[in-house]
Amino acid sequence: MLSAVVLIGLLITVATSVPVAMQIARNHPKGLFILFFTEMWERFSFYGMRTLLIFYLTQHFLFSDAEASQHFGSFTTLAYLLPLIGGFLADRYIGARKAVAFGALLLVAGHFAMAIEGPPARQVVEYNGHTFELRASGTGAERQLLLAAEGREYELRQTGDGSLQVVDAAASALLPQVLRKGDYVMSVEGREALFEMVLYFALALIALGVGFLKGNVSTMVGQLYGPEDPRRDAGFTLYYFGINLGAFWAAILCGYLGQTYGWKWGFGLAGVGMLAGYVALVAGRHWLQGNGDPPDAARLTERVAGPLNREWVIYLASLAGLVVIVALLKRNELVGWALLVGSVAVLVHVLRYMFRHCDVLQRRRMYLALLLVGSAVVFWTLFLQAGTSLNLFADRNTDLRLISSPVAFGLFGSEVFLGTQAMLDAAPPVQHRVWIDMQLTAGQVQAFNVAFVLIFAPLFASLWSWLGRRGWDPGPVAKFGYGLLQVGLGFLVIVLSTTMADDTFRVPLFVLGLTYLLHTTGELFVSPVGLSELTRLSPPLLCSTMMAVWLLSTSAAQYLGGLIASFAATETIAGQVLSAEGALHASVAVFTYVGWAGIACGVLLLLLNPLTRRWMEAPSPVAAPAARQQTL
Repeated sequence: MLSAVVLIGLLITVATSVPVAMQIARNHPKGLFILFFTEMWERFSFYGMRTLLIFYLTQHFLFSDAEASQHFGSFTTLAYLLPLIGGFLADRYIGARKAVAFGALLLVAGHFAMAIEGPPARQVVEYNGHTFELRASGTGAERQLLLAAEGREYELRQTGDGSLQVVDAAASALLPQVLRKGDYVMSVEGREALFEMVLYFALALIALGVGFLKGNVSTMVGQLYGPEDPRRDAGFTLYYFGINLGAFWAAILCGYLGQTYGWKWGFGLAGVGMLAGYVALVAGRHWLQGNGDPPDAARLTERVAGPLNREWVIYLASLAGLVVIVALLKRNELVGWALLVGSVAVLVHVLRYMFRHCDVLQRRRMYLALLLVGSAVVFWTLFLQAGTSLNLFADRNTDLRLISSPVAFGLFGSEVFLGTQAMLDAAPPVQHRVWIDMQLTAGQVQAFNVAFVLIFAPLFASLWSWLGRRGWDPGPVAKFGYGLLQVGLGFLVIVLSTTMADDTFRVPLFVLGLTYLLHTTGELFVSPVGLSELTRLSPPLLCSTMMAVWLLSTSAAQYLGGLIASFAATETIAGQVLSAEGALHASVAVFTYVGWAGIACGVLLLLLNPLTRRWMEAPSPVAAPAARQQTL
């Protein structure tokens, strides 16, 4: 069996990777290869886990949609918040290379720990003094909810009033043909405390690993080039390609293995990928030419706690911090409060600096920087629905077939059969047949976004250069506005497509394809611009703080995204939605709201664009003395 998705992925990879590899080999330091592969495998491992996490929580541990979305949001919030600590420790003590190596080992351990599934939780229903177990069978569109009773398994369907119809059940005192709503009680059993703790501990390891690795790899990429090296921007562009290449294959391979053969295979593959990244870093460390080494190696080896030197104290203290991270992951509201307190503290510091040390022009530039940060929170809150509500929508309300009917043709004496598993089962047997699976898993839909980035990022880079040379660059606020318009339109595409839903309340696959295309083009208006503008607009003494603000904004978006996804929650039984119609209506209600919210924010930014352009102009000679007086 071959997968059409894998074949298409190989085609995209070869077409885009060969020019990248040639550029690195000809024009860039060899160390870029090492950092390219390290970050590629880190993103492979992280996105491989992220692709499966929402399904693992809802279908294995049987968390409700709302609980799972909030756990997902808390985890990703911490994963984007902890790099603040990892960056500080690297800059001050252990250096970027050791931080990346330590983070890689934490990630390997975390992904392999995720592969320790334990027995799945069980959903049971109590009726008239009897307890029946509910089981979900199959995957994707073929998933069915079964009730085990009297030595048989009966299919369950939900009726319009919320009752449960037991299909083909003969009326009896033990099991009626219809379980009336209010006459039965649902509960979850078998969610063993040991394996639930393994889950939280694994997520804590991954979040801490990302904290040490993310950002520090980018630091080493920058150190490979001098400040005025003309290859610097091109090197970061090639490095960014590696990030997306890893995420692309994570969705394709981990998503397929996890949802087809079992969670442990998807999570395990993510761990193998990160292990490959660690091996690449260690084997090629000499190509880094000392970049990323500790700032003071002698101080790092000083004994500070008995036989333990400073380096080992840092590692052990970080591992001890896993206890705090686990506690935060189990209490989503604590993550929200920690994020709020941290954000307010940093914002107060920034505003205090602005009004004490900035003149009028600098203050205007900082207003613009904060406007971009706030806009980024809105954009990423909507965009990051990909891991939660959009992922669940792909599973429950999207026809994931690439073709609606099979195609067969002869090639070299064999039949090539294009179709889904169901189409293959219905086809007459043939002695020599090559089957190409034409159906995606829900997790593989995540590859759409990254594939579009790989294809369109070079085109957008050329577009910005072309507009800039002609003086037509729309400016950062307009770019953010257009990005928000596109992410909002992406959700409205789904809303408008509900008229195309089939009798199982599934919309065609191209609908999500178009949504992700709009989200990706919106991302290319926002993502490459944000960090660049923050470093340009911020005063030198505040630049590092503004980088922290940017990370905080991403963390806030992760947390808010989890909360919004919880509003799209649908009642599930044994991890299965009984009413696909209800799931469709719940998703569309939230997508309508967030879609119009994105468009409204985009329009607002476009209206503000002329004003913000004037903020960049130097103050008049009359205003300048007043400005100086205010800053004394």
